[in-house]
Amino acid sequence: MVFQVRISRKAEIEIEVAYEWLKKRNANTADRWFRGLMNKLATLQDKPQRCAFAIENEIFPEEVRQLLYGKRNNVYRILFVIRDDTVYIIHIRHSKQAPLTVQDWEEEI
Repeated sequence: MVFQVRISRKAEIEIEVAYEWLKKRNANTADRWFRGLMNKLATLQDKPQRCAFAIENEIFPEEVRQLLYGKRNNVYRILFVIRDDTVYIIHIRHSKQAPLTVQDWEEEI
């Protein structure tokens, strides 16, 4: 089964913020990071259930999974839920950021 991948507005903003931060330091790195992220998101079209549950899974009403992207000190957590044949990207957070809270989730609904 091939899944559709949809990115929430919140996740789009998080991508833009990370891209702009990287771009200020090195435009080539930012472009490479963005292309790699889009390729990583595309892998969720096939078997998104392969990804581990996120730590946030314990406090949310839906299964929250994560896919990691990046290396060393620059790892991002792609947080998503699966509904029917669609993968919804809810957040893209740097691994050094605190886990999501129930309030963060309620803002998304």
